[in-house]
Amino acid sequence: MAQTAEMKTHQFESHSGKETIAVGHRVAELLVPPKFMILRGDLGAGKTTLVKGIAEALDAADPDEVTSPTFTLIHEYEGTRAVDGRREPVMLYHLDLYRIQNERQLDSLGLEELSSPDSLVLVEWGEKFASVVKRSQGEIEMRATGGDSRSITVTLKD
Repeated sequence: MAQTAEMKTHQFESHSGKETIAVGHRVAELLVPPKFMILRGDLGAGKTTLVKGIAEALDAADPDEVTSPTFTLIHEYEGTRAVDGRREPVMLYHLDLYRIQNERQLDSLGLEELSSPDSLVLVEWGEKFASVVKRSQGEIEMRATGGDSRSITVTLKD
């Protein structure tokens, strides 16, 4: 399958939860709204920890306020981001589709309503659904590399 969009890749390493949160700050700078991203990684890879850093960087939530949306499916955070010396609003949506079984269940979540000019949508387990992959503007992949170390790759479509 040929890619028509140009891809930009950013690579990060983390050796602790604290470093993963710091990487989240750097990733937040790369995510210019509107952005719809798949967040990939095995269970326990640190996806939610990364979102803690992204939310903190956007002044949307303290890291201890960010939890996995495994059972609630969607967590929503209001924040701001610096644009040309001023703060502009941003909505951060963190979704976990692990428990979703099919496209029909997915449709009930209303993903279209989440996408707005000021939104960042991060979808865990989105690769399970063709419709999510098609909508995606990139992905953040997290891989355990031993102990608390993680490899974090951000791939953005232009």
